[in-house]
Amino acid sequence: MIKKARVIAFYLPQYHPIPENNEWWGPGFTEWINVARGRPMFRGHYQPRIPADLGFYDLRLPETRLAQAELAGSHGIEAFCYWHYWFGGRRILERPFTEVLLSKEPNFPFCLGWANETWTGVWHGLPDKVLIEQTYPGPEDYTAHFLTALRAFTDPRYLTVDGKPLFYVYRPLQLPDSRRFSDLWRELALKVGLKGLYLVGEGRQGWNPHTAGFDALVNTGLFGLTVWQPWFHPRSRLLWEWKRLRARPTIYRYEEICESFIDARVGPTPHVTSHVPLLPGWDNTPRSGVNGLVLQGSTPDLFRRQVRRAFGVGAGAPLEHRLVFLKSWNEWAEGNYMEPDLRYGRRYLEVLRDEVGTS
Repeated sequence: MIKKARVIAFYLPQYHPIPENNEWWGPGFTEWINVARGRPMFRGHYQPRIPADLGFYDLRLPETRLAQAELAGSHGIEAFCYWHYWFGGRRILERPFTEVLLSKEPNFPFCLGWANETWTGVWHGLPDKVLIEQTYPGPEDYTAHFLTALRAFTDPRYLTVDGKPLFYVYRPLQLPDSRRFSDLWRELALKVGLKGLYLVGEGRQGWNPHTAGFDALVNTGLFGLTVWQPWFHPRSRLLWEWKRLRARPTIYRYEEICESFIDARVGPTPHVTSHVPLLPGWDNTPRSGVNGLVLQGSTPDLFRRQVRRAFGVGAGAPLEHRLVFLKSWNEWAEGNYMEPDLRYGRRYLEVLRDEVGTS
C-alpha cells in the first residue's frame, strides 16, 4: 500500500498536576478529574469513558510518553502536535514536552501548536472567570517566544514541510497583526539558519492564510454548528442559563456529519491553502454538563467513512503536503481521542492504520 496522508494528532499535555490548576480547581487536579465525572445524560449517552491500554496515566512518567508514541506510530500517526502555551512570556503545562525535548525520548516526530487564547472557566459554566489572559506585548515578546521554540525547531524529530518546521497557531485571528508576527518569525528563522517556517493557522472558511502571513489553514472550529457561536457573545451568560434550564446538552448525530464535515471544512485549494481535519467524536459534557455539546453515536465504522473522505481530498497533491490534522490524540474530557478505551479498544486506531496505508 502507498501512504495516503501525513496524519498529525493534536496532543493535550494536561495530565499532570500543576500549581495553577491546584489553585483553581483543587489539589491534584488534572483532566482525569473531569473524565471521571462523566455521567450519562440521555438514553444511549456513552459516559463515562474509561481508558484501556494506557490507563489513567501521568505525563510526568517517560514510560507513558513512550507507550503513547509507540501506539500512535504503529497505527499510522506520523507526529504529535503538542499544545504549547505562551502568555506574554509565561509558560504553563510545559513539563511533558520539555522532558520529551531534553531526554530525546520518545524518538517520535512532533511539532508545536500555540494555544493562544485566554483561559476562562467557560467549560465549567463560568464564562466570565478569567484564569490567564492571553496578551500580545509586541515584537520583543514575539522574539522571546521564537527563541524559546527554537530548541524544538532544531531537534531532528521536529516535523517539517519542504524542510521548514511546522508551527500551528490556534487563533491566528486573535493576533493584533498576524503579518507582523509571521514576518518576524520567518525573518528570525532564516537568521538562525532554518530554511524558513511552515505556518498553519486554525480559521473559518473565507480566511485567507496567505494574506495573513500563513501558509495554510485548518478549519476544525466546531464544525459549523451554530449553537457554539453564542458562547462567545457578550450575552453568553444568558445562553448558559437557557441550557441549564433545558437540563440536557446540545446533541447532533455523528452519522449525519461525519462525511459532510470534511467537505464543509476544507477550502477550495486543499493542501495549498488548506489542510484536512479529522474528528473521531465530540462530547464535552464531563467538563460542561448540560452546557456541553455531544456528537452522538460515533463508531469506528462511521469514523472509517470520514477517514476515507478525508484522504480522498487533494489526493493528487504531493505526499509532503497532504497533511491531515487529527483532533485529537487524547482530549478525553472532550470525547475526541484515539487512545484505546474500554468500549472500542484499539478499533479507531486500527481504522486509521488500515486506511492511511504505509510508506
